[in-house]
Amino acid sequence: MDFNFSEEQEMLRETIQKFCRNELSKEKVRWMDENCNFVPDDIWNGLVDLGVHGLCIPEQYGGLGQGHVDQMVVMEELATASAAVALGVGATLSFGATPLVHLGTEEQKERHLPRIAQGSEKWAMALTEPEGGTDILGAMRTRAEDKGDHWLLNGRKIFITGAHVADYIMTVAITDPEAKRANGLSVFIVPRETAGLETRLIPKLGCHACGANFVYYDDVRIPKENLLGTLNDGWRGLLNVLNPERIGTAVLSLGVAKAAFRDAFEYAKERNAFGGPIARFQSLQHYLADIAIEIENARNLVYKCAWLADQGKPMHIEACMAKIVAARASEKAAIWGMEILGGYGYTMEYDMQRYFRDYKQMVFSPISDEMAKNMIMQFMGYPKSW
Repeated sequence: MDFNFSEEQEMLRETIQKFCRNELSKEKVRWMDENCNFVPDDIWNGLVDLGVHGLCIPEQYGGLGQGHVDQMVVMEELATASAAVALGVGATLSFGATPLVHLGTEEQKERHLPRIAQGSEKWAMALTEPEGGTDILGAMRTRAEDKGDHWLLNGRKIFITGAHVADYIMTVAITDPEAKRANGLSVFIVPRETAGLETRLIPKLGCHACGANFVYYDDVRIPKENLLGTLNDGWRGLLNVLNPERIGTAVLSLGVAKAAFRDAFEYAKERNAFGGPIARFQSLQHYLADIAIEIENARNLVYKCAWLADQGKPMHIEACMAKIVAARASEKAAIWGMEILGGYGYTMEYDMQRYFRDYKQMVFSPISDEMAKNMIMQFMGYPKSW
């Protein structure tokens, strides 16, 4: 058992840390939170220059051919600097590169993967619908009808990250309404600039620099060749996407937790009250110790999941665990961080209020903690409990 990163991975971490220090300063991230609805071009292109967008794309399609552990190394550092930047970049990697690698035809891979690696394509995934969040299958209403030489797509989606700037929206729709839902879904590559498709930003509490959207489909014509994967088997095809998404969500939570812990730790050393630094108070030390424990647990689970994925081993249970543990680490860090900073934590001058706003998105997304627990027990052999 070896918990060490390779020399190359440590160099990758140092490179991303340097980028974050130079390009994602606290002042820049505050400005983005107040002024941006997606990752600014200078940040996006700077990460392209470092090879981030092609990190896990096979070399034959212009990528670097690295694994999930390498991607988590990058995402951990980005999320610690800005959860919104990590979320925006991660959307294209998780919902563009990953499904194309696993489900795409050779033509689809050759067309899109090099452009993703070059940073010239942004992707989103439209899965969730207004009638139900975690109840993905039961809430599905969007349909794609076979019109002979094309598909006709109608429906609506909600909370779709980055859809307003995406070049392509990977869309899940019903293609066999008579079949059991899990056996009647298909996935389509939908260009955002298609007649009948509209996106609308949803005002939200946190992660401002990575907007979420309504997506409306009104008689959207999709070429037959834009089917991704096997007809009516889209749900099983998506499983290779959804588990990595939960790891990605967990690493966003990990980044928020680390940032909140760092700021609270430093503040407690510098803040003086009752004749000395408040870091000498046992209650605050216990707060910080508990946060540190949660961060360690979350980090170990995130990287275990990534390692299992790179080994081609099942990690569906661990991915659900990582999602829960990391989300709760960020919750403790943000809430107790606010307690440690007191009134200053409630001001916009300090970043703790942003961590407090940002952490919540990962608690209920992509699935609630309660549903993740249901799935853990179902995977362990218990009967379905919902």
